[in-house]
Amino acid sequence: MRHARPCVTLLAIALLAACQSQPVSESSAAQDAAATSATLDSIQVRREAETRTRTQYGRAMPTAAPAPPPPAAMKVTAGYVAMQSPGLVSIPAEPANTERYAARDDNPVHRTREQSVSTFSIDVDTGSYSNVRRMLRDGVRPPADAVRAEEFINYFDYRHPAPVNRDVPFRVTTELAPAPWNSARQVLMIGIKGYDVAKATLPPANLVFLIDTSGSMDSPDKLPLLKQVFAQLVPQLRAQDRVSIVVYAGSAGLVLPPTPGDRHDEILEALDRLQAGGSTNGGDGIRLAYSMAKQAFVKDGVNRVILATDGDFNVGTIDQGALETLVGDQRKSGVALTTLGFGQGNYNDAMAERLADVGDGNHAYIDTPQEARKVLVEEMQSTLLTIARDVKIQIEFNPVYVSEYRLIGYENRVLKREDFANDKVDAGDIGAGHQVTALYEITPAGSGVDRLPPLRYAQAGATSEPGARNGEIAHLALRYKVPGQERSRLIESPVKADTFTRTPGEGFRFATAVAAYADLLRGGQHIDGWDWREVAAAARGARGDDRFGLRREFSDLVEQARQLTSRERETPAIARGQ
Repeated sequence: MRHARPCVTLLAIALLAACQSQPVSESSAAQDAAATSATLDSIQVRREAETRTRTQYGRAMPTAAPAPPPPAAMKVTAGYVAMQSPGLVSIPAEPANTERYAARDDNPVHRTREQSVSTFSIDVDTGSYSNVRRMLRDGVRPPADAVRAEEFINYFDYRHPAPVNRDVPFRVTTELAPAPWNSARQVLMIGIKGYDVAKATLPPANLVFLIDTSGSMDSPDKLPLLKQVFAQLVPQLRAQDRVSIVVYAGSAGLVLPPTPGDRHDEILEALDRLQAGGSTNGGDGIRLAYSMAKQAFVKDGVNRVILATDGDFNVGTIDQGALETLVGDQRKSGVALTTLGFGQGNYNDAMAERLADVGDGNHAYIDTPQEARKVLVEEMQSTLLTIARDVKIQIEFNPVYVSEYRLIGYENRVLKREDFANDKVDAGDIGAGHQVTALYEITPAGSGVDRLPPLRYAQAGATSEPGARNGEIAHLALRYKVPGQERSRLIESPVKADTFTRTPGEGFRFATAVAAYADLLRGGQHIDGWDWREVAAAARGARGDDRFGLRREFSDLVEQARQLTSRERETPAIARGQ
């Protein structure tokens, strides 16, 4: 209904002219003038707000020329333009979509002889995948910036081997095999698996549920789902745990002071009382939540604020930079922040993801009760218990064996080379049982499939230097901090050329299919013409022991995306309102 507003405007002008031709009393004219002034003021404010927020999933859209002022009889309510005149039908107006996503460009291809070192922070977030799943199920093609490849890849379990003991909190493994989209290239998969702990042996937890109860949360996929989500976590809580509930709308409030975790009925009753209404003062809510976390602080335990919101902060401290500073300062005091995203239409993904990064926490998007169970029940120990902090990876590729490389995803986690050994630089954390997967696409030297054109003045390189042809395609280094310590520890391991295999494992095959799927959703620029059907076939062939049906669901999503993009190509632009 993109053309509804111009039609309504023309009709409104005609009605206004007709009204002006009728005689009216002096008192009624004054009343009408006052009403017109008030209505125009409110509509003008709305129009200016729409001009600022008229976006399609965070991408600015062209703004139409200003329409003539509407008559007093027109009012705007909840996404509808209604004419207050007999015989006229209300016409639905297209609601503005103000979802916000941080702009990003894919990592570039690097020539190894020019830049042999790649450094990045690990990331265990998964919110991008479930958020995009929600869009596809609604028949909406996701905007490219909503797709973060590393969060797609890390959504799935690849059964990386766990550490033998806790001397080192995780184990690092690699696998090297042909890229499924071009067998002349290769993919290096890096897997990190943290040691696991039984839920019963988790240290005491001090949790503050920080819940958005503003008017924007008044939707079945927001506050009602949120209450259902937290209700699944409550039975997992123990007597040694402490739970607080802080809410925020126009102002922040304390619903439940620090309470023993085994008082399940009391906690559930407090959750059940929550209702949505008002504006969104997220800044005050965060401050109060951290205050409660400090009040119930557990030494040598888990201290965490769990923020559940659609991210639509609109009063109080709304500047994202100021919020990041606040969260970063509190992180240093030992209180982490996890963010859970909900809803659609005004979801602020950019803020939710960034606050979790700064707060040494993780970010997930909850679109179904099943996703809630995955995040807060099945993965509770990894969500709550951090076993390694500030984990950084650095790879040095050997130009004798590797002509080019490209890191898939992690665009907002790339670090400077010197940041690797700088313990003051913040990086991602790993929780108990967590796994992290990273993929590099590699162009072998001499393969003839380089993506970058040759340089006119390129140097011959260092093929004759001692150790250049040592059988290592790369050297992997990893730094991490034990919780409570400020000096990082170093792990190093070479990646041998003779580990290359043409029969990769099931996890490798599924992970590369997921990476290709993410690339297709972003435009398909890096997978050499591999298409939706080939991605789906690769995923089906690597389904394996699919305990929770997530890999089967993935294959269905690939097909949904294929059908959606096919319809878009077949639909004339004018029919799509372009």
